[in-house]
Amino acid sequence: MITEPPTLVTDRLILRPQQASDFEDCVAMWNDVDVVRHIGGVTRPPQDVWFTLARSRGMWPLIGYGYWVAVEKPTGRFIGEVGFADFKRGMNPDLSAWPEAGWAFNQHSWGKGFASEAVAAIHAWLDENRPGPTHCIIDMDNLASRRVAEKSGYEFWCEALYRDKPLNVYRREGPGAA
Repeated sequence: MITEPPTLVTDRLILRPQQASDFEDCVAMWNDVDVVRHIGGVTRPPQDVWFTLARSRGMWPLIGYGYWVAVEKPTGRFIGEVGFADFKRGMNPDLSAWPEAGWAFNQHSWGKGFASEAVAAIHAWLDENRPGPTHCIIDMDNLASRRVAEKSGYEFWCEALYRDKPLNVYRREGPGAA
């Protein structure tokens, strides 16, 4: 099992393990009402952001995958978080049997194709290291994330409720699917 997150490099991005020094950038991103509009709809206090950062990094030794911080390759500027998790959401359908993909990017990175590039890179890594299906959940009104998911091979699977809010569940079969 992979216990440390690898660094992934694309044409324009570096996806690297989270560091304590990412905290302020993460706080800024998760406190932007436009960023969280389709990700729970509520900004996060610094303590919750810290717990998210630690949880995302801590999944690697527990389950062999987790999250990365995405930075611009030439500048090292923080642009967001992307990766896989098992959040034990307790929703129906139960997604905990498979990696759940997720991504969040700050506003200055929007509209540049960074999300699609990062999501493609993490799936290439997962396909090589843990092939099989993955899922992602997307707010029904989040058209941008839906396009990112579809570019990475996700297809609408079902509607579900999470915390009494309807959302769409997307599934990607991955390599070796029957």
